[in-house]
Amino acid sequence: MGKWVYTFGDGTAEGDASQRNLLGGKGANLAEMASLGLPVPPGMTITTEVCTYFYEHEQSYPPELEAEVNAALDQIAASTGRTFGDPKLPLLVSVRSGARISMPGMMDTVLNLGLNDETVLALAENAGDDRFAYDSYRRFIQMYGDVVMGVEHKSFEDKLEAMKEERGVDLDTDLSADDWKVLIEDYKAVVLAESGKPFPQDPKDQLWGAIGAVFGSWRTERAVVYRRLHQIPERWGTAVNVQAMVFGNMGETSATGVAFTRNPSTGENQLYGEFLINAQGEDVVAGIRTPQDITERARIEAGSDKPSLERSLPDAFAQFKDVCDTLERHYRDVQDLEFTIERGKLWMLQTRSGKRTAKAALKIAVDMVDEGLITEAEAIKRIEPASLDQLLHPMIDPSAKPDQFAKALPASPGAASGEVCFTSAEAERLAASGRPCVLCRIETSPEDIAGMHAADGIFTTRGGMTSHAAVVARGMGKPCVSGAGGVKIDYAKGTITAGGVTLKKGDKITIDGGTGEVFVGEVPMLKPELSGDFERLMGWADAKRRMKVRTNADTPHDAKTAREFGAEGIGLCRTEHMFFDPERIMPMREMILADDTASRRAALDKLLPMQREDFTQLFEVMAGLPVTIRLLDPPLHEFIPHTDKEIEEVAKALGADPEKLKNRASALAEFNPMLGHRGVRLAITYPEIAEMQSRAIFEAAIAAAQKTGAPVVPEVMVPLVGLKSELEFVKKRIDATARAVSEETGQTFTYQVGTMVELPRAALNADKIAEEAEFFSFGTNDLTQTTFGISRDDAGVFLGSYLKESIIDVDPFVSLDTEGVGELIKIGAEKGRQVRPDIKLGICGEHGGDPNSIKFCETVNLDYVSCSPFRVPIARLAAAQAALG
Repeated sequence: MGKWVYTFGDGTAEGDASQRNLLGGKGANLAEMASLGLPVPPGMTITTEVCTYFYEHEQSYPPELEAEVNAALDQIAASTGRTFGDPKLPLLVSVRSGARISMPGMMDTVLNLGLNDETVLALAENAGDDRFAYDSYRRFIQMYGDVVMGVEHKSFEDKLEAMKEERGVDLDTDLSADDWKVLIEDYKAVVLAESGKPFPQDPKDQLWGAIGAVFGSWRTERAVVYRRLHQIPERWGTAVNVQAMVFGNMGETSATGVAFTRNPSTGENQLYGEFLINAQGEDVVAGIRTPQDITERARIEAGSDKPSLERSLPDAFAQFKDVCDTLERHYRDVQDLEFTIERGKLWMLQTRSGKRTAKAALKIAVDMVDEGLITEAEAIKRIEPASLDQLLHPMIDPSAKPDQFAKALPASPGAASGEVCFTSAEAERLAASGRPCVLCRIETSPEDIAGMHAADGIFTTRGGMTSHAAVVARGMGKPCVSGAGGVKIDYAKGTITAGGVTLKKGDKITIDGGTGEVFVGEVPMLKPELSGDFERLMGWADAKRRMKVRTNADTPHDAKTAREFGAEGIGLCRTEHMFFDPERIMPMREMILADDTASRRAALDKLLPMQREDFTQLFEVMAGLPVTIRLLDPPLHEFIPHTDKEIEEVAKALGADPEKLKNRASALAEFNPMLGHRGVRLAITYPEIAEMQSRAIFEAAIAAAQKTGAPVVPEVMVPLVGLKSELEFVKKRIDATARAVSEETGQTFTYQVGTMVELPRAALNADKIAEEAEFFSFGTNDLTQTTFGISRDDAGVFLGSYLKESIIDVDPFVSLDTEGVGELIKIGAEKGRQVRPDIKLGICGEHGGDPNSIKFCETVNLDYVSCSPFRVPIARLAAAQAALG
């Protein structure tokens, strides 16, 4: 069998940063830091392959693993001069997870492992500090009891709060060694009562219990939800890192903290972070104590009266700053660091690429190009395309004078308004009903991940700039305000109170994650200006990409928005959306009710000027850029009322017989409309509809060209074609209409006729269809439905189970199924080009704005992708990344 355990420390390591998939991100970077000679506590990484083995073998381990772990423990012992389980000089370790992609707060950690009733005495004697030793022991029991033995975290917290109240103190650090000794016995009693087992005293049992818990946490609900949101495959697994403990809770010369080499919210090139004196790592992010600023500049800007690390421990700070500079230069990226200072000595516990807001990511990438650290191509690759969504939405109008409710820390930029809600489940319910909400919590935990994703913004009363809420919100691109210490949340009453003002569940609030302000009610917003760093990076991206980026737009407003975001044409205009306007629905219904062609044409004549004006406006906005207009696609029953009351009202308005309307609605009803009388089938049954729409398109093209002076070349798209003969039938009518319009107006114009490839048969027979079609637009929404044989509207019932059980890695309606649907696109593209080498090829489904789908489109050499207006910048960047490879 292969190697299961890799060691690191003392300036050497068995692994390196290139082995991220095997060692996980944390393990790979610990190995890299050790090899760079940085102060890293010695340790071992149990590989991700063990996690895979663990789940494939009924949660058991490879037979060789125990011997490899013991050998690694011996190596750590030799490095530290301490032995695991030794009653005189005990080696204590931390046990942490380490997936290949960072999943902050999603999986479990155990610190101070190896302590028991005997080794705690040795720890106290060796450190010369009873309080420190028993503080560490109570922390270990609390963490191990929660993570490994399933004891409620709250059960421990209740005991701790009761003791602080009894002793008349506010902070954990105010409790004495004797207090901790009493609490330890209380904690052990809690463990026995809730788990039915005594707290384990054998360090080896403790270690294997913690290793199993970390592997087990890979499949906790919160981790599953996080992976689903971030499209992380379940099969990747996590590594486990076992590392010699170093202690930040050994008095006033000890500390622990987290930091970024640049500001992750703004991108400013300044050290950014928080720390606590006499604490362990979990204290900083848990929000139990208010953390202090790393630098003196940050302390002054924050108006804090608590000393910075720069002032408190200047020697350790200077060494830490040097390490930050070394790591940023080495990785050529912003680093997110965890560190501990033990009695003045610095130890590095982690480095990883720092999560950052989109605004910060742009500034950092552009600055690093200017600094000569990275190239323009590397800068393009650094930006997660989907993160640009953070920049494209409104911010609070500076001229507004809102009523401030509270002021806290600006944890994640952007602004959001919505209803106050207090639980993750409530946030999900409100989001599902289309009601914006702000999730208000005392502090968030990994269990809140689904609600944080559903909410429009997040507001917490505890926690700092590196708290769980802040880190996760920044990663999601959600506005977040945290650490509002003067605000009280009462979950039982469903209220939130600040400065004598009480809001209740359902009341509206607005948060500004850029300033930390919280306002009562809904505050006016403004659109952001996309210039500066955004403009520079997008310019670089546009120079590198091959594919064009169009937009899906049905209205002039959408088209203008898309142009502002850099759209190079319209790839899909859905004409049916124009018929649902109240002024148009009646003539549309007249047309549907008509008994003969003449009556239908009479109704269509009422719609013609409306359609012509629609298309004219779109052509004017796009000013000569290509516009693809899809002929009527949905079945006619969608335009007909169905309840008796609606039928009565419509019949009265039309002067029609209600019974006739009811019979017509009944005749149009279909068992499966998605596969029914729609698309090209409507144009064949009622060719006058296609003729009216074609006339409107051509007359609009002439009018717009005359007004703007820019030539308009409309692309008329026939939907749902599966046979060459279908397209041939409709194309003859389109061409005949074009000739008629040209003769009537005395104007010549150019146009193209193509089809939307959304049926497997169309892809497989693309060579035949290309004899008639001048372009293909792959309609990936319907192509996915017809390839899988599942309805997008109903798939939610079972796709969740498919994702949970890893039957599929990602929803095929979100990211293109490259093996099935993608193969059909590839076949369709190749066959189309065989017959018509210059055929224009693009996609216009929802996948047109998905970076992974865009990457596939580049491999098939499509000419363009088309997406919703707000996803145009995402597609531009993703297309550049795809071209760069």
